[in-house]
Amino acid sequence: MTIGTLIYTWLRGELVGTDEFGNRYYRSKGRALHGRERRWTVFKGPPDPTRVPPEWHAWLHHTEPAPLTERAVKAMPWQKETQPNPTGTADAYLPQGHPLRGGRRAPATGDYEPWVPE
Repeated sequence: MTIGTLIYTWLRGELVGTDEFGNRYYRSKGRALHGRERRWTVFKGPPDPTRVPPEWHAWLHHTEPAPLTERAVKAMPWQKETQPNPTGTADAYLPQGHPLRGGRRAPATGDYEPWVPE
């Protein structure tokens, strides 16, 4: 978080709530910008937008007028927990033939016939 965001949050921010990751969600006190209130997140730790749960994401993007925290408590059995995006980490998906997995792919099966211009 930058010093500017911190000062703006102290002066003009109203705490709306927190999530299970410790992120805090704010809205602006007073006037709206272009007809909508300003909403933002102060992350706990390094800023990582993939750690914003769906119920807070909907509120941040003005899809819902209020956070869906009451609905999140009643999660459906098929819903999975929110996970951060593993891109760039050791847990990232690497398909076969990727240089970090050895760079070897299975040979072509011969069922492909390339187009040759006349």
